[in-house]
Amino acid sequence: MEPQALLSALHVAERLKDATRHCYTSGGRHESVAEHSWRLALMAFWLRDDFPELDMDKVIRMCLIHDLGEAFTGDVPSFLKTKNDEVREEALLSAWVRTLPEPFASEMDALYREMAARQTPEAKLYKALDNLEAVIQHNESDLSTWSENEFTLNLRYGYDKAAWSPILTALRDAVREETEQKIQAYRENTEHEASV
Repeated sequence: MEPQALLSALHVAERLKDATRHCYTSGGRHESVAEHSWRLALMAFWLRDDFPELDMDKVIRMCLIHDLGEAFTGDVPSFLKTKNDEVREEALLSAWVRTLPEPFASEMDALYREMAARQTPEAKLYKALDNLEAVIQHNESDLSTWSENEFTLNLRYGYDKAAWSPILTALRDAVREETEQKIQAYRENTEHEASV
């Protein structure tokens, strides 16, 4: 990619550093979309040996680009996102991707179509990891930052995306155990404070 086109694309991607997600970090600040995408790609990298039959380079590319549409729309939590939100984000992202030089425009367009269809093992893995990373981040945040629906959501979110893989199901079970321990400790602490 020639320097001016690269700089232009990077300036759009930089917006994800300021686009905050619903979730908080363990340090108590809103997580950025860029941070979520980075750790999602890191998860794929660290799981590459568990999925030797998959094109993990492709999975990592999916993880890196999956939320670029939020550079135009901001993040809408999954439990609030409407079909209209999805259509708007997809339209803005597609229009931007078409402005990129080749081969990047075609490659990204093909990746987005594959990710949306979720038929390939690579697309299924990316989407499962996307859900799992969100739940892991919630587990790392203070429970006071959770909305009421997240106490239930964090226990079940992502199981449907992980079900195709015993490795992912085991990871999801481990994440659920963390969630249960976190909620239990919170309730015990709350009960103790109420009794004092």
